[in-house]
Amino acid sequence: MSHKRFEHILAEVDAFPSMPAAGTKMLQILENPDASVEEIESVLHYDPGLTANLLKLANSAYFGIPSKIGSVRQAVILLGLKRLAQLVVATCVSSVMREKVPGYDLPPGDLWRHSIAVAMAAEALVNEKPGLGEDIFTPALLHDVGKMVMGKFVQAELAEIEDITTRGVPRVIAENMVLGVDHAVIGSRVLEHWSFPADVVKAVRWHHDPDAFDGEDDQIDVIYLANLLCQANDICCGDNENCLELSPAVMERLGVEMNQFESISDKIADWVNEASESITFN
Repeated sequence: MSHKRFEHILAEVDAFPSMPAAGTKMLQILENPDASVEEIESVLHYDPGLTANLLKLANSAYFGIPSKIGSVRQAVILLGLKRLAQLVVATCVSSVMREKVPGYDLPPGDLWRHSIAVAMAAEALVNEKPGLGEDIFTPALLHDVGKMVMGKFVQAELAEIEDITTRGVPRVIAENMVLGVDHAVIGSRVLEHWSFPADVVKAVRWHHDPDAFDGEDDQIDVIYLANLLCQANDICCGDNENCLELSPAVMERLGVEMNQFESISDKIADWVNEASESITFN
């Protein structure tokens, strides 16, 4: 790839829509252990549309709240402050991630649904193995945000990328071979642009290649496995042809047995189907 093309892709990152102000403030709340419900309410007070979509997500089948959540304060009581802050971030980025993504064969809404599915799968893996990182929802949700930038570049070189995949090369590797960069790298740049914490940026950067990361990081390994779970179930991932092979090293590092992996895999499609109406906003 030419330096000029790389600079063109990075320019697209700089031009990418900024994180809504409410999301930026919520990131700060997420990092503040002393944050209060009043702070969240003050962020949402002037954005009724955001609040409505937030409550719709909070009421989705995935969270299993038996009574309907009708207010931000009630959501904090039933879900907890940290979870609600995560859902605010998710709601803020959903408008970007619901768009059609050229180059990856993702119709409108599919990237968002896949992202939600990976976040669910990541949390299921964490629940199976107590002691793994707890704050997995947000980086798992955002793991493929780089596709929003890379889509048109992939579309322009699609014939060459698909020609490489016919030889058995995983799609993400073919993308890198042709364009010199992939959506994981660009996604990490987008999150830097949005001022996300370094651990979230790192998890997105390495989620396709955890064994190449210099060191060990539970978040990276969990998101990698969760993504493969959703690809195995063909959940709105678009580029699942020639998926990366399951890394034995990741399984060993996490202490996840194959039967646990398969058990979670069997549940994923049902969870997404149950939650699909609630996680698709107008």
